[in-house]
Amino acid sequence: MKVISLVPSITEALFDLGLTENEVIGRTKFCIHPKEKVKNVPIIGGTKNINIEKIKSLKPDLILANKEENIKEQVEALMDDCKVIVTNVETIEDNYYLLKQLGHLFHKEEKAQIFNLKTYEVLNQAKIDSSIKVAYLIWNNPYMTVGSDTFIHRILSEIGFENIFNHTTRYPEIKAEDLAEADVIMLSSEPFPFKEKHIAELKGVYTDKKIMIVDGEAFSWYGTHIAKCENYFKELLSEMHSLQK
Repeated sequence: MKVISLVPSITEALFDLGLTENEVIGRTKFCIHPKEKVKNVPIIGGTKNINIEKIKSLKPDLILANKEENIKEQVEALMDDCKVIVTNVETIEDNYYLLKQLGHLFHKEEKAQIFNLKTYEVLNQAKIDSSIKVAYLIWNNPYMTVGSDTFIHRILSEIGFENIFNHTTRYPEIKAEDLAEADVIMLSSEPFPFKEKHIAELKGVYTDKKIMIVDGEAFSWYGTHIAKCENYFKELLSEMHSLQK
């Protein structure tokens, strides 16, 4: 089956499940994992600006899209000529069924189940002893954070963090003064690439808070990615333990 993925984390999952460049025939420019394999796969635009004519010219048997990652009108424009599956992953359970679905579609059920079991194992091991109040920022100028109906919020909650913006939904804009309640301010490495200078800016407002850059992929890439983040979460939690003393 020839498949085009419009979703970076799903592209990674397809290769992790054992598909090859002969089967994955198109990807977005943000589909960067696994590096050595995606480099041979044609780019069909970005997640928000796909090249519809190029996609159709590749004659895929299936296109995998996502409700949040892709633009509805662009995906609908593909549906007249191509079979499209639109995924929607907001919870750990959603992620479980996504991998189960991919495993079934590509006859990789056993590998999908291995990744599902590993995902639960990683999250079960990554637990903090008591609730730490967290603000997780995904964007700068304006600052944007995550509400309670996002995958990132679910990962934070699974680990035991309390998202101070859990009363909001989606990705609300906030101001620096809205972060006062947080014990820890997490600056995600993506989609906005926060750097040390951004930590310094917030330190000018909150001298006593823990402000750190975190791996955005570990919190937002669903599919198989979390199953490979065991060491990252262990290191993160060891940093958190110092706050609890």
